[in-house]
Amino acid sequence: MSVFQVLLPAFVAGLIVTGMLSYLGVHVVERGVIFVDLSLAQIAALGTTIGVLSGYDMHSDAGKVFSLGFALVGAAVFALSRVHRSTRIPQEAIIGIAYAVAAAASILAMSKATGETEHLKEMLVGNILSVSWSELAKTAALFAVVGLFHFALRRKFLLISMNEAEAERQGLNVRFWDFLFYGSFGLVVTSAVPIAGVLLVFSFLIVPAVSAMLFSDRLGVRLAIGWSMGAITSALGVYLSYLWDLPTGATIVATLGAGLLVLGGIRLLTRRAA
Repeated sequence: MSVFQVLLPAFVAGLIVTGMLSYLGVHVVERGVIFVDLSLAQIAALGTTIGVLSGYDMHSDAGKVFSLGFALVGAAVFALSRVHRSTRIPQEAIIGIAYAVAAAASILAMSKATGETEHLKEMLVGNILSVSWSELAKTAALFAVVGLFHFALRRKFLLISMNEAEAERQGLNVRFWDFLFYGSFGLVVTSAVPIAGVLLVFSFLIVPAVSAMLFSDRLGVRLAIGWSMGAITSALGVYLSYLWDLPTGATIVATLGAGLLVLGGIRLLTRRAA
């Protein structure tokens, strides 16, 4: 196989993942729940571990049902734990506690499933270079459905993310809509983490969104900047990982960080010039 054939699936995987996560990242940053994907990913990993202990293969449909089921439970917890603006305890604290408890429970469960430990580790670390075209097709179809879901309900989701007070004034059931948001978010995370790993998924979620916020407050412009930045840096990261024989996921994360620094420098220079 040529180098192009080897790297192309990883590049396409980067495009698919960053396309969905860049949009969700806008919501996450506006809501101030930066580490929600790490927590949901860990909760989903706990579900997978429980599925393994129950006798199901982690790659089977039943194993995925366990993972998604736990992610939906996490979504319900985050929706119900939404705190009022006057409350002193931030929701990020609840998310951090959920992550710590799920991580501890996963460690305890994995101690009883030693034969599957490497597979569970692979689920969290990911292996984007080994992704198959059939897996990419399934993930793309799922993300398309989630994207259509968010497009149909975009006004309510965006209103809650960017102006919670106005959403409450209009009589929206914020916790119900939060559950729908976090539930769809958990579906995306449980599908993306086995491909890219937790660290890369988190970077695709946050870095393009933050990069876009440096230049615009408009959603359309943010999405355009985020998608472009994510696509370019992921392609560059995949190529550099091959060129320098480096781990692909970590290289893409480092490239995303470097891209953010470059854009930050450009923003600083343009502000000084203005």
